[in-house]
Amino acid sequence: MRRIIAAATALTAALVMAGVVFGAGSAGTKLTAKLNNAQEVPKPNASGGSGKFTGTLTGRSLTWKLTFTHLSGPATAAHIHLAKRGKAGPVAVPLCGPCRSGVHGKTTVPANVARALKTGGAYVNVHTAKNANGEIRGQIKKSS
Repeated sequence: MRRIIAAATALTAALVMAGVVFGAGSAGTKLTAKLNNAQEVPKPNASGGSGKFTGTLTGRSLTWKLTFTHLSGPATAAHIHLAKRGKAGPVAVPLCGPCRSGVHGKTTVPANVARALKTGGAYVNVHTAKNANGEIRGQIKKSS
């Protein structure tokens, strides 16, 4: 019996050290995107706007914040879309609409969206009345 307890204790200690037990890794995956008009598809617009998206993905739970400045007018909406850099894609996660800089939130995303967020397959787009298809855009990537 003592051998079993000792083996179980050793196994638990090894798993803890490996980060498997007790919620290790629950800090999530940090995400970021720098938004500007140059990334818009099919071509950049004349906006002088810029922005930043930050987020943390823990499992399928996404906590996020979006800031932006110098848009051509009020932000009518912002979304996370699914597509690689240089491609347009469908809306996957509505963030806000209308939007103010500094908006933040928390949502649960489908598994395919979680994968795209971690692998560069998603971008943030901020829309205005003047640039209804998107004024500033930024590809989401893991941050260090």
